[in-house]
Amino acid sequence: MSELLLPAGTVLLQLHDDLLSRTDWPRLPPRAPEAGLWLWVQTNHRFNCLLWAEEDLARRTTVADAEIAINKRAIDGFNQARNDATERIDELLLMALELVDDASARSDAPLARVPAGARLNSETAGSIIDRMSIMALKVHAMKAQTLRTDVGPAQRSASELKLQRLRQQRSDLADCLDALLGDCAAGRAYFKVYRQFKMYNDPLMNPQLVKERQTR
Repeated sequence: MSELLLPAGTVLLQLHDDLLSRTDWPRLPPRAPEAGLWLWVQTNHRFNCLLWAEEDLARRTTVADAEIAINKRAIDGFNQARNDATERIDELLLMALELVDDASARSDAPLARVPAGARLNSETAGSIIDRMSIMALKVHAMKAQTLRTDVGPAQRSASELKLQRLRQQRSDLADCLDALLGDCAAGRAYFKVYRQFKMYNDPLMNPQLVKERQTR
């Protein structure tokens, strides 16, 4: 097995929170010292944060439609970048676990190395990390709701209950990641690199973009 240290759930929880506490986040790109797994974990979190903010802007009702269109296009770009980072996380983890052929890891059809008797996990480790990032944002936003002074105590109390539930869900995800990676390292489970193939972002596959190009 590769010497890459597999990410612990508690470490990821702290990393996501630390990044959200930075005043320059997510405006500036990650500052990871290496170009490996942790850079891509931060990149995934950054684009989730940018996506979250853009989704809020896209729901405004008092601005021109042109501004919402700009938000929607930004959302497409951020979502693609978030998915790309998730896939890269899976590639690196699977190579570290020696569960994928290194030469094919970045291809559209990575070759899995399946231990005898291992179960296939439908959700990848990267997708769990992606969900943990989103949960960090939900916790961060809900906590802000509990501190509002422009609403009554009933609303703050309701937000506090939701915050507790979100924290539990987030903790559960961290435990699930630890269990999956532990089972993979022990040969009991494996997952694959799954490509999203988001055709709407591809000018060669989106039928409307193809039509536009053909009529120019």
